[in-house]
Amino acid sequence: MRPSPEAGARGGQNLHRDARWLTKQDWFFAMALALFVGVIVWFGRSIEDFLQPSEPSLPAPTLVGQTLNDAMRTADRVRLHAVVISRQNSDQYPKDLVIRQDPAAGAQVREGRQISLVVSSGVQIFPMPDLRYETMREVNLDLSHFKLTLGKVHQVDSDEVPANRIVSQDPPPLSSVRLGTIVNIDVSKGGLVKTHLPSFVGLSIDEARDAIKKQKLHLGQIVWTPFGRWGPPRGAIVRQNPGAGAAIESGQDVSLQVSAGPAEAGYLVRQVHAIATVPDTQAGLAKAPNVRIEVRDETGTWNVFNSYAQPKQRLDFNLTVIGTAELDMYVNNELLSSTKLGTEPVPKGSAQDTRQ
Repeated sequence: MRPSPEAGARGGQNLHRDARWLTKQDWFFAMALALFVGVIVWFGRSIEDFLQPSEPSLPAPTLVGQTLNDAMRTADRVRLHAVVISRQNSDQYPKDLVIRQDPAAGAQVREGRQISLVVSSGVQIFPMPDLRYETMREVNLDLSHFKLTLGKVHQVDSDEVPANRIVSQDPPPLSSVRLGTIVNIDVSKGGLVKTHLPSFVGLSIDEARDAIKKQKLHLGQIVWTPFGRWGPPRGAIVRQNPGAGAAIESGQDVSLQVSAGPAEAGYLVRQVHAIATVPDTQAGLAKAPNVRIEVRDETGTWNVFNSYAQPKQRLDFNLTVIGTAELDMYVNNELLSSTKLGTEPVPKGSAQDTRQ
C-alpha cells in the first residue's frame, strides 16, 4: 500500500522541525562551553595575580642619616621616588640630613613608590633675650617670638625690682640658646612699701644721686638745661619727675632737670651719639663677657650699660654730657678703652687761658 501524498508532506515537515531543534541545541551548547572556559581562565589569572604580583617588589633602602642629595640618588638607583615633605630643626642631625622616611627602611615596596622624607634644617642658635624688669605678659610674648619654653617661675623678694617684674633669668641675657630652650625666671614679690618721694629741687646733682641711691630708686633721664645769666647754679636740680610727695615703689625711675649754670649759652651741654664695639673672642675673652660702659663728665660718673654682651656686638647710646666728658669701656672689670666725648672750653681770663 502506497502512502498518500498528504502523509509524505507531513513527514517532511517533521524532519525539518527536528533539524532546526538540533541546530538550536548546538548553538546553546557552544555558548555555554565558551562561558565556562572564560570563567575558568579569569579565575586562574586572579589566583595567579594574588599569589604572584605582576610588578616586582623590593625592600625600601635606608635613607635616614644620608644627605638629601645622596638620599635622592639612592632612591633613583632602585627606581623609587623620594620627596621632601617637611624640614625640622634637629640637635642630632646636621643641616640637610634625612631625619625620617616613610615607608621605613626594609619595608617591601613596588618600583615607582614614593618615599616621603623629613630633612633636618640644623640647629638654630641665637643670643638669649634680656627679660629682666619685664612683666609676665611681656615675657610670654618674647618666649613665643623666639620659640623658647617657659620653665620654673619662682617668687622672690627684691628691694630694687618692682612687684610682678622679672628679677633674674636662667639662661642669662645674651648667652647662646637654641629653639625650645627652657627658661627659668625669678619674679619679684615687690620691694619696700610705697613711700612718698621727697623733693630734690635745690640739691646738687651729686646730692640728688646719693639720696636716690639710698632710697633704692633708679635715676632716670637727666636733662641739663642752660637758664641764662640769672639761672640757678650749675648742677642744681630745677625739676623732678615724679614730683615731690608722689607715692612710688623702690626701683622706680626718677628723672631730673638740672641747671647748666648761669651765663652759660648751652655749648657745655652736648648731645652725643656714642658707639662701642665688644672685642672679639680672639682676645681670650669668654663667649659672653660682662661689659660695663661708664661715662664721666663734670656732673660725676654713671653707667650707661652693665650686662653681658656678645663678641663683636655693637653698642650705641644717645648721651647728654656736660663739659669735658669721657666714655670708658670695662670688660670683665678691666678698663679696655677710653674715648673723649667733648672738652670744656677754657674760660677767658682764667689762669689757664693766660698761660696759653
